[in-house]
Amino acid sequence: MRKLSEAELLMLTELLKMEAEGLATARATLMLIEDSDLKKSAEAGIMAAEARIKGMQQFINENQVLNSEEVH
Repeated sequence: MRKLSEAELLMLTELLKMEAEGLATARATLMLIEDSDLKKSAEAGIMAAEARIKGMQQFINENQVLNSEEVH
């Protein structure tokens, strides 16, 4: 079990939120892109965002991340 400081927990939460919102926007606008090169770039960006989110989720699960105040 890994204890994170309030600042670390806040940063992790905000990073996940930012990635999730960006991913949702990218997915929603992907169908509007007509240029094939730009579309490929956007698709690569979506895949990269998904990988970053999965990586953070894996870190949380593998380390059983807890707020330092939750551990007694």
